[in-house]
Amino acid sequence: MLNEERRRHILEILNRDGRVLVGDLAKQFRTSRVTIRKDLDVLQAHGRIHRSHGGALPARESALVDPTLREKEKLHRREKLRIAAAAARMVQEGQVVILDSGTTTTAIARALRKFENLTIITNAVNIAAELSGSSLEVILTGGTLRKNSFSLVGPLAEETLRRLNADILFLGVDGFDVQHGLTTPNLLEARVNRAMMDVARVVVAVCDSSKFGRRTLSSIAPPSGVQHLITDGGIPKPDLGALKKAGIQVTLV
Repeated sequence: MLNEERRRHILEILNRDGRVLVGDLAKQFRTSRVTIRKDLDVLQAHGRIHRSHGGALPARESALVDPTLREKEKLHRREKLRIAAAAARMVQEGQVVILDSGTTTTAIARALRKFENLTIITNAVNIAAELSGSSLEVILTGGTLRKNSFSLVGPLAEETLRRLNADILFLGVDGFDVQHGLTTPNLLEARVNRAMMDVARVVVAVCDSSKFGRRTLSSIAPPSGVQHLITDGGIPKPDLGALKKAGIQVTLV
């Protein structure tokens, strides 16, 4: 295979999976890790990818990029289903659960339909609709609708949350930098997320490994604001080590 052809295939895999690893690519293309590293270096030099420890991520997007829920649904579906299953195993009958907006938390909502006695607090209109036919009690925060994410934000949503208490929060994020913390592209969304964290006894970050090393516009909280993380095995090893060293419990799916 010619170098350019191999690099084009690498980009296709990256666009499909959201992350590539040197070892996996070397096996797939039956070539050496050194060759793959050179390919990745060339692609980064042309601005096509962003190199990360042991592999590569898509080229860094603007911190303002705010994809729609439908766009996000197409990405990392298998990982999100595994994360959702692990999240559901953390929940017990009779608990109060907060779900913020997002595709991973929507997958969690579907996984929670098997329960009979839960109270779900959410600012996501689509999640409320997802659970409308179940036996679960659903509390919708109210607020101003963000059409990109089907989420409710603003003072009304924040005030509603401050009047409530919850056992556990499952928080999806757009970026997770182990030094700077959790981020989202929208300022109002970040405020609602912080209000959720304030009223939850346990905060669980839920995100696929492509979110690591990314920082978007609005800071939600430092890593210390999270007690537990559920992600997939593609998380960079240095990030995994840093989180465990910080005392954050990590579940890999």
